[in-house]
Amino acid sequence: MAHIVVLGGGVGGWPAAYELRGALGKEHKVTVVHNSTHFSFTPSNPWVAVGWRKAEEIQLPMEGYLSKKGIHFISVACEEIKPDDNKLVLADGQIVDYDYLVICTGPELAFDEVEGLGPHGGYTQSVCSTPHAETACEGWEAFLKDPGPIVVGAVQGASCFGPAYEFAFIMDADLRKRRIRDQVPMTYVTSEPYIGHLGLAGVGDSRTMMESELRGHHINWICNAKVTRVEPGKMFVDEHDMSGNVVKQHELPHKYSMMLPAFRGVPAVAKVGDKLCNPRGFVKVDKHQRNTVWPNIYSAGVCVAIPPVEATPVPTGTPKTGYMIESMVTAIVHNIELDLQGKPLTHEGTWNAICLADMGDTGVAFVAMPQIGPRNVAWMRKGKWVHLAKVGFEKYFMRKMKTGSSEPMFEKFMLRMVGITRLKKDS
Repeated sequence: MAHIVVLGGGVGGWPAAYELRGALGKEHKVTVVHNSTHFSFTPSNPWVAVGWRKAEEIQLPMEGYLSKKGIHFISVACEEIKPDDNKLVLADGQIVDYDYLVICTGPELAFDEVEGLGPHGGYTQSVCSTPHAETACEGWEAFLKDPGPIVVGAVQGASCFGPAYEFAFIMDADLRKRRIRDQVPMTYVTSEPYIGHLGLAGVGDSRTMMESELRGHHINWICNAKVTRVEPGKMFVDEHDMSGNVVKQHELPHKYSMMLPAFRGVPAVAKVGDKLCNPRGFVKVDKHQRNTVWPNIYSAGVCVAIPPVEATPVPTGTPKTGYMIESMVTAIVHNIELDLQGKPLTHEGTWNAICLADMGDTGVAFVAMPQIGPRNVAWMRKGKWVHLAKVGFEKYFMRKMKTGSSEPMFEKFMLRMVGITRLKKDS
């Protein structure tokens, strides 16, 4: 009997456990180690931050659902990975032995890299976690009683730009519904070299489209921006040219701000060292999602090391979308299955980017296949159907988590709902 441990129970980890359970025989043990008792559907966090969702609507208690599928669950944070001994050391002193380890921890949020950034001890909000989104909602409710300037965006080193755009447009939509949008100047601040870069060097004509959307919603922007510090009611931003030289320094007033931070690997993973991780603490894997030093360690999701699509004047990272994460997970499951049978590994993640970005009452769908150009497919469309598709996928995903589905959910739902099933063939 093999023991497969999934470290992390988010959008990658929990489905990975279900897929492993569905693919492997009952003689093998599957365990999930997660630092919380609940799963959170993180793509819905921007809605929580403006009160369009309650946290409990996008969270599920994990233990009961996992136990029904014969999956062991430990809701204790991991303190240390001992890869030479095939062991995890947990925060409560437990030792968990494994034959295979699947790292799906997601990132640590590097708020400390910018003075005054973040919801705890800083002066900006976050939608990176559901508790952060709840705090952001408390701030939003206070802001609505005394509105003023908003600064929203992503700082240097950030790799996840979609939620920043989403939240800008969601706030705009909420303010319009309340008839107070005219009282709120908005500025989008981003490390991207241009609007619509997305960490992907653009997708199709995303630059023109997203610039048009920001203009149409009366949102100003500053690109090639490095946030130097945040103070109460003020953000200090250096704007750079395409050679990386500072061309203007901004002092932006704000009564409300949400800025996405840079990511890095979580401490338990990062401190293993350079045999497992790159300098930012992200897990190094081969084309089969397997670490090259410890071949019984696999990884999927935001915690995987992926190089930037291109060098930019202000550092930007590469996003990992839900569809891409799912393809990594599926490859891992099949490769572990093959390895248990003594067969060579054959499965690879597609690393294609498919994203539904909500804009409050409409939305934009982006497809980049492959993620790093030149691409076979670079496709984007705007429409109310994207907003409806994202709402539909939230309900679909949560329902599938309750039933213990082991099918690839992003692929099945998104390719069909977006109306681009042909892209599977093109990829």
